[in-house]
Amino acid sequence: MSKHIQPVGQENIFKTEGYYNWGGSVIKGEDGKYHLFYSRWPKSTQFSGWMIYSEIAHAVSDQPVGPWEYKETVLEGRGKGHWDAITAHNPKIKQFKGKFYLYYVSTNLGENKDYNEDDLKEISRSRLSHPGRKVARSNQRTGVAVATSLDGPWTRQNQPLIEPSGPITTITVNPAVAQGKDDRFYMIVKGDKPNETRFIRNQAMAISDHPDGPYEIQPDPVIDYIDTEDMSLWYDESRGMYYGIFHTPEGFIGLVSSEDGLKWKKASEYQVMPKEMKMDDGSILKPDRLERPFVYEENGQVVMLGLAAKQGDNSFVITIPLKY
Repeated sequence: MSKHIQPVGQENIFKTEGYYNWGGSVIKGEDGKYHLFYSRWPKSTQFSGWMIYSEIAHAVSDQPVGPWEYKETVLEGRGKGHWDAITAHNPKIKQFKGKFYLYYVSTNLGENKDYNEDDLKEISRSRLSHPGRKVARSNQRTGVAVATSLDGPWTRQNQPLIEPSGPITTITVNPAVAQGKDDRFYMIVKGDKPNETRFIRNQAMAISDHPDGPYEIQPDPVIDYIDTEDMSLWYDESRGMYYGIFHTPEGFIGLVSSEDGLKWKKASEYQVMPKEMKMDDGSILKPDRLERPFVYEENGQVVMLGLAAKQGDNSFVITIPLKY
């Protein structure tokens, strides 16, 4: 993959005034345009505000690599009384069997917890040691909203898609979904590594006969030998292989592969790129953070590699062209 990555131009960088933009997912619509679903939250809430104030927004472009134009906000936290009461984050958009499935992450502060806007502001600006933020983190789950059009309306389920078990504990977040060669649906989710005192996350595989579940976590992890985040998953029909792309705090964008979606190993190109990229003016962009890799395929080839970057007090989505 790395040899096909092209330099990045300003048209490939999507910023929004007053907001932090974060990782996204791209799909081509029936209108012939490309649709980016991504996370954003107000800069007034600070970067840590994603856990409380993130929303999922929708932008459109004539090309899968941008430039992007904001269209609408699609999902927000549903409010007290729902599993997804607070925040809507880290989306993946997919089309299966004539419907669109928008997978996302959300949380709550507990069924009987009374709180107000000042409490939420305090949690959004706090470190993980804050009791409220601890609760918000531990209640993070993956859900899905379904629509027959990319313009909605989106119907959410009243329960999360999946609870932690097997190779992950505490949380089920950052979903990545693909339909396999057996027509079943494969979903990678992140959770904490069991029986581990350090802050390390595992990636688990869950399988369902339907895109909206129920999903069953498999006993073998996708990755448990290195701390990773933000998987994206696809099935390459020409190679007959499943691929998962991720980032690691150790400083690179990596790739794993599987023949059956169950047994995973490091891909032959395990380290796809360092956390920097070449710009079309010859300079090197090396952000403070480079995360949330995602891919867009067309005609069986990955033609765009997406990333989320943070540089100073700005964060933005990058949609990098790949050429063959």
